[in-house]
Amino acid sequence: MPPAPPPPVPEKEPIYDINQLPLDPGERQSIANYPVNDQDAVRRAYIIKGPYQPYAHDFDNDSRKIGGKDRKFNPLWFYKYPWIEYSVKKEASFCFVCYLFGKGRSKTSAFVDGGWNNWNRTDALDIHVGGVTSAHNAAQERYNLFMTPHGAIDDKIVKVDSEERRLYKMRLTYSLRCLRFLLQQGLAFRGHDESEESSNRGNFIELLKWLAANNEEVDKYVLKNAPYNCTLTSPDIQKEIIQCSAMETRDQIIKEIGDDHFTILANESSDVSHKEQLALCVRYIDKSGRPCERYLGIVHVDDTTSSSLKEAIQSLLINNGLTMTQIRGQGYDGASNMKGEIKGLKTLIMKESPSAYYVHCFAHQLQLVLVAVAKDNDDCVWFFDRVSLLLNIIGSSCKHHRMIRDHQYDNVMKALQCGILESGSGLNQEMGLPRPGETRWGSHYKTVVNLIAMYPTIYDVLIALGRDTSARGGWPKIHTMVGVLESFDFIFNAHLMLDILGHTNELSECLQRKDQDILNAMSLVHLAKSKIQQMRSDGWVSFLQRVTIFCNKYGIQVPEMEHNYVPYGRSARFAPDQTNDDHFRREVYIGVIDKISQELDSRFDEVNMELLTCMAALNPADSFASFDANKVHRLAEFYPNEFSSSDLLRLDLQLETFIDDMRKDELFKGINNLVDLSVKLVETKRDKVYHWVYLLIKLVLLLPVSIASVERIFSAMTFIKNKLRNKMGDSLLDHCLMTFIERDIFLKLSEEEIINTFMAIKRRLLETQQRNAHV
Repeated sequence: MPPAPPPPVPEKEPIYDINQLPLDPGERQSIANYPVNDQDAVRRAYIIKGPYQPYAHDFDNDSRKIGGKDRKFNPLWFYKYPWIEYSVKKEASFCFVCYLFGKGRSKTSAFVDGGWNNWNRTDALDIHVGGVTSAHNAAQERYNLFMTPHGAIDDKIVKVDSEERRLYKMRLTYSLRCLRFLLQQGLAFRGHDESEESSNRGNFIELLKWLAANNEEVDKYVLKNAPYNCTLTSPDIQKEIIQCSAMETRDQIIKEIGDDHFTILANESSDVSHKEQLALCVRYIDKSGRPCERYLGIVHVDDTTSSSLKEAIQSLLINNGLTMTQIRGQGYDGASNMKGEIKGLKTLIMKESPSAYYVHCFAHQLQLVLVAVAKDNDDCVWFFDRVSLLLNIIGSSCKHHRMIRDHQYDNVMKALQCGILESGSGLNQEMGLPRPGETRWGSHYKTVVNLIAMYPTIYDVLIALGRDTSARGGWPKIHTMVGVLESFDFIFNAHLMLDILGHTNELSECLQRKDQDILNAMSLVHLAKSKIQQMRSDGWVSFLQRVTIFCNKYGIQVPEMEHNYVPYGRSARFAPDQTNDDHFRREVYIGVIDKISQELDSRFDEVNMELLTCMAALNPADSFASFDANKVHRLAEFYPNEFSSSDLLRLDLQLETFIDDMRKDELFKGINNLVDLSVKLVETKRDKVYHWVYLLIKLVLLLPVSIASVERIFSAMTFIKNKLRNKMGDSLLDHCLMTFIERDIFLKLSEEEIINTFMAIKRRLLETQQRNAHV
């Protein structure tokens, strides 16, 4: 007799992602408006997150006149009444348990419908709680019954014993371990064909099969040896485990921020499915006193207007228990919708939090400087046009790439045999010619470096192509490019770009560090300016010598500087009557240096801001040589919410003791930046002694330097959501990015934490019927 079909599985209870549900009680819809079968799932999602209690919100901004006096919500009510919530949007309070389980009168109470904001009637809170038979206490009782783990009728009917729970947890643990590996590596989970007959059932199933094949203990409980309807390998189970992993990872970040201030870093970009995504990072000071930048979330936006971006950011913050009033800095890329003075995103944010000062990404500004120089000087324009032509020739076929690799290999081997090069790990690696892009930081420098390093290889390949009859169609461009490579103009411009871009590339890499502080960033900008000015004043002779040596090495004719200049590859009709010295030294060398200095001054105009000038007074370099108590006092005035008039007096008194202590204590000798000072203050417990000074230091460290962390999110997004996974939903993308980007936090999570969350988000029936249990 063939085996009977398995018993029908109860209809699945849906899973609601709390990040997709409005957390602000003023924006929620009634539980009754959800489908009847979905209501318990919604309740579970909200219970996991808990009541929305924004302790760090600035309630002074929400005060209103009642009886001729300013009245506001008292955050102490959060401690006295655990059920109370506060809506930032409606500036009113709500009851959490009545929203979830209210019936009858409690559903029409002001604490559920519309919100309560009669702040002068504090007795209304006790009246709402009422006596034993009140509507609120009835809702509280239903809440308690819902939360009782073993009181559900399902447990009494199914009679799940401890052994079945143990086996269920083991299967869940093995599935979690496989998914954990795939998440941290950013790999796909599903396969095109996951049937048992398939030779490749996807990474998740195949990894679980491999684990079972190499561990007899695992093999006893998973896949074919698991109950028919409890293998815990379905796509839905995978998504639920991924969701729980992301929730626990994000919760660790939110707990680390706590009620403290933070800075937001944001940018938008389209993914592989052409959906506009807004990525948000937060910068905060951790418990050790060091600035951290963490991924908070990515959300799909329909348009990129400043109002839409502001709503998306506010929603993302509120859904994670953060508020706009905690923001103390903003970092964007400088687009008009971001930095507009009237309707820009920075202006809209500052209306909510006036001390959220905006900083244009330093790394982006530096890239704009290089792009401006490359487009302004005629010789630079000509040089990069020739580089573009060269890249088109080299990149036009696989054959040309292979010829470059072969010639490069031969040249390296000859140099090793002659003792010109040394061998070793990481040395003499294969190089290519990356195409410079206006939005790719450092791309111009990499192109020029590799061009000069590979010059003999490129030249030999072009000569070979120029004689290859099979490449006759490309001869005009190839012959032109050979002439360009043999010209002094091209070599001169290549070395000039190498020197200038070399200085700016070091600056760019330093600016992209996550723990960089704005004072150190400004000092690095000043250092780059001074190096470039030093090139202008006394670098010409040594520079010309290096160019001449390079030209002599490869047989390139060096013109006499006293002779008249004749432009290569361009009509002399449009060139001014001048000597080679006038052109190469004055017009190109000095002209490019002056242009880049001018652009650095105009782009980095924050150096003239009074805020940054006052910040410099806290610089610990050279035993606080720049310290100025008046400027520190003025700096504190930029943050009126943190420093009242009485706090400013305490700060002034504290500064005298602080500066004497810092200059005398040997532990603080040799500290040259604010990050090290902040860490040392925490290590020595001085952050408690000099509370007001440390608060100012934290506020300075919060100001962002670059949005490199956000750009790294987009790089991760293209890796996670690629062409093969272009149908990935927004929630799954966000969960995968959280566990992939913040893998250092994710890997520290215990399996027990993730499993507990998995069991809490949905009612689980531990079915144990085997595949062939019915005959």
